[in-house]
Amino acid sequence: MSGIIKAGEKRLVLASGRAHPVLAQEVAEELGIEVLPIDAWDFANGEIYVRYGESVRGADAFVLQSHPAPINTWLMEHLIMIDALKRASAKRITAIAPSFPYARQDKKHQGREPISARLVADLYQTAGIDRMISVDLHAPQLQGYFDRPVDHLMAMPILAEYVEKKYGDENIVVVSPDAGRIKVAEQWAKRLGGVGLAFIHKSRDPKRPNQAVAKRVIGDVAGRTCILTDDMIDTAGTIVQAVEALRTNGAEKVVVATTHPIFSDPATERLRSSEVVEVVCTNTLPIPPEKQFDQLTQLSIAPLIARAVRAVFDDGSVTSLFDGAV
Repeated sequence: MSGIIKAGEKRLVLASGRAHPVLAQEVAEELGIEVLPIDAWDFANGEIYVRYGESVRGADAFVLQSHPAPINTWLMEHLIMIDALKRASAKRITAIAPSFPYARQDKKHQGREPISARLVADLYQTAGIDRMISVDLHAPQLQGYFDRPVDHLMAMPILAEYVEKKYGDENIVVVSPDAGRIKVAEQWAKRLGGVGLAFIHKSRDPKRPNQAVAKRVIGDVAGRTCILTDDMIDTAGTIVQAVEALRTNGAEKVVVATTHPIFSDPATERLRSSEVVEVVCTNTLPIPPEKQFDQLTQLSIAPLIARAVRAVFDDGSVTSLFDGAV
């Protein structure tokens, strides 16, 4: 049967939502299986219908969905797919959300605000998941919103390997876009052989989303190749300001490395017209042709996800996948 592996009495099925079927196909190829056939369509008013084309009774089911715009549509589809698996008697259901929806809303900045990331975690659990797999959560403590296992995978080894091969002979310094991500930048610096470290001091107004001001550079970047790392790029306003600040402080070139390419307008135009040499990202989110540009390089996250799926299915260890080890 397509989409199914047998290991003794165990069966593995991989299902995919409609948001990013290419990634699901890549994961399936890594696992040596086919994606589970599914009928999914929308009613005239936007309601989503889902039905699996094969039996999943007793199966170890993995359901993958990316969450690009419109994020609410794909989140709802993911939840409905999970509910369908539960009602079809799947033995264990693991949701795979490479870019976790609403991850930025993980805490309250001021009164009368929601904690939407917690709400989304509750929705997944109510839908019926037994486990969650995600990549580079905006805030690692988001794992605490679940009472079930969360496998928090790291894309850094994939991105860093590419950066090291292409820029390893240059005078590299790793740059954090703000003080809050210095720990991640330190991991990058260690991974690249103990290179230098710098960060951008910036301010952000919680009442004005997608806007931040890069104020000054802390660290020596003059004459060096700056590897500017972040977990996501949305409208690219912050990252382009950081590139400008680094160049103003004498950086020879700036390379941006990010996991989640959200690329909301006008991100593509901002990045295309900036002084960034290259933007390296993964395919946790699809990038439509109209949002691609010459400096863009997209690497596949499928091998990492496939390794996690295999480890979970085999009841093996996934520690090396979420602590950045190879």
